[in-house]
Amino acid sequence: MLSSATMKPDSAPTPERSDFLREIVAADLVAGRHDSVVTRFPPEPNGYLHIGHAKSICLNFGIAAEFGGRCHLRFDDTNPCKEEQEYIDSIQTDVRWLGFDWAEHLYYASDYFEQLYEWAVHLIKNGKAYVDDLSADDIRTHRGTLTEPGIESPWRERTADENLDLFARMRAGEFPNGSRVLRAKIDMTSGNINFRDPVMYRILHAEHPRTGSTWCIYPSYDFAHGQSDAIEGITHSICTLEFQDHRPLYDWFIENLPVPSTPHQYEFARLNITHTVLSKRVLLRLVNEGHVHGWDDPRMPTLSGIRRRGFPADGIRDFAAMVGVARADSVVEIEMLEHAVRDALNRTALRRFGVLNPLKVVIDNFPEDRVEQVEVPNNPEDESAGTRAVPFARELWIERDDFMEEPAAKFFRLAPGREVRLRSAYFVTCTDVVKDDRGEVIELRCTYDPDTRGGSSPDGRKVKATLHWLSAGHALPAEIRLYDHLFASAHPGSGGRDLFDDLDPASETILTGAFVEPSAADIEIGQTVQFERLGYFCPDSDSSPAALVFNRTLTLKDTWAKLQAQGRHDSL
Repeated sequence: MLSSATMKPDSAPTPERSDFLREIVAADLVAGRHDSVVTRFPPEPNGYLHIGHAKSICLNFGIAAEFGGRCHLRFDDTNPCKEEQEYIDSIQTDVRWLGFDWAEHLYYASDYFEQLYEWAVHLIKNGKAYVDDLSADDIRTHRGTLTEPGIESPWRERTADENLDLFARMRAGEFPNGSRVLRAKIDMTSGNINFRDPVMYRILHAEHPRTGSTWCIYPSYDFAHGQSDAIEGITHSICTLEFQDHRPLYDWFIENLPVPSTPHQYEFARLNITHTVLSKRVLLRLVNEGHVHGWDDPRMPTLSGIRRRGFPADGIRDFAAMVGVARADSVVEIEMLEHAVRDALNRTALRRFGVLNPLKVVIDNFPEDRVEQVEVPNNPEDESAGTRAVPFARELWIERDDFMEEPAAKFFRLAPGREVRLRSAYFVTCTDVVKDDRGEVIELRCTYDPDTRGGSSPDGRKVKATLHWLSAGHALPAEIRLYDHLFASAHPGSGGRDLFDDLDPASETILTGAFVEPSAADIEIGQTVQFERLGYFCPDSDSSPAALVFNRTLTLKDTWAKLQAQGRHDSL
C-alpha cells in the first residue's frame, strides 16, 4: 500500500478502477488540497447492515486503500431510543467479514458529545442558535412547503443569555421529552427546507448504550455528522444521494464553527435491487411482525442474512465493483448480484453429492457385500483442489427427477432400457421399475458395466446423461432449506400497493427427506459447496453433526448471464 508520505506533489496513486469519486480524490491530491486521504463508514447502530451498505463499505474502504489513506469506522450513535449494542457488534462483524479493517480507527459520535455541546453554545453566543418551545408537530407545520416559506417561531428572538440558560437547563434534565429543542437560526424562507432553522438538539431521557444516563439531550444527525468528520480529519465525506440537499447545511455548520478541519461532502447513487427492499424501517417491520425468522434470515438482504445463506464476501465485493459508482439512482437486477456470487463460488466452491428428492436404485449384478471408494474431483475448475473418496455400493439414491418411465422427446436421463453414467463411477442400465400399491415408482432395478469404472467406456460408446448419486447405506439424512426472493414483485409496493402484499409465501421451502454424502458432515458453517447439478449450499447455523441442515445459496442457472448474452440491460 502506497503511503501518503511518498506521494509526489504532481501525481497520485492509480486506483483499481475509475469513477467520478476516485477522479475527485486523485485531483485533490495532485492539487495539494490534501496530502492524504481519510474516508469513513458512518452507520447508525439502529439495525443490521444490508447489501446497500456493502456498496458504501467497499467504496469508502476501497478508495482509502487505493490512495494509500485510511478509512474510519464511526458509529453515529445519536439516538439512544433506537440503538443497541447488538447492532454495534453485528456491524463490526459484517465489515470484517467483507474483508475490511479499521485498525485503531474506531470512533463514535458519542465520543464527541462534550465538544458538540460546546460548539452548540458557540452558535448560541453568536446569535445563530436558539431554544424553541414549539412542539415537534408545530415545528413541522411552521417549516412550510417546497412552494411556501416557513413561519418563524415566536421564540426565535430570545436573547443569547436566555438561550444559554435554557440550553444548560435542558442538559441538566429540568425539562421533559419534547418540551424544548435547540434550533439553528438560519433562514425560514430558504428554498432548501433543510435551512429552515433545523433542529440541533432534542430532549431524550433515555439510556445510551455507551454514555448511559450522562446525557438527556442528544444532537441531531445533521449537527453531529459533519462536525464528527471535522474532528476526525475526514477529507472526503462520501454519502448517498438522499443527503444531497443536506450538503448546504453540512457546509453551514462547518463554516460557522471553529472546527479543526473542513471536510467536504460528496454524494453517489444508493443501491437499489429488484425483488428487494433496502429500508431499515421495512426490514425492522419484517423482523418484528414475524414475516422472517430474524435479521439473519437467509431471505433478508442484510449482510448477516446473505452470509447465513452462503453468499461469499468476495462475491459481494465483485458485485459492488460491477455496479460501479454513479451520480443518478437506478435499479439493478437481482440476477446481477446472483451472477457475481455464482462466479465467485464456481471458482472456489468444493463439489459434493446431495440428493434432494431420493429414488432408490438397486444394481442387481453388483455384489451385495462390496463397497468401493470412487475418486471424485473436488472442483473440476481447480485441479489443485484434488479428489475425494465417495462410497459406492449396490443400493443407491438418485434424484427422482432423473428418471422418467415414459421419457419425453428431449429427456436423456434414466428410463427403462436406457444406459446412463453415474458420475465418476459406472455406466448403468435400467432393467425394471418397482411400484407401490398406488402405482408410484419406489425403486429402480439396474445393471452396471464393470468395465466402465471411473465413468468411461473402453469401447468408446457414449451416453447422453451423467447423474449424481449416493450410496444408500452411507448417505446422511439432511434437512434442506430452499430460498427464493422474499418479494415476488420485482418492484415491491409499486403501483400504490402495500409492499407487504408482495411478500412471497413460497420464498422458503423445507425438505426433510434429503440425503448428502458422508463428507458433507465435515463442511463448516460459513463454507459454501456445490451439490453437483443441484446448486450451491451451505450448512445453516442450526446445523449440528446429529442433525444436518443445509441452506440453498443459489441454483446453478445464471439468468443474468443469459440476459447479458441477449443484449438485455443490467439495470432498469
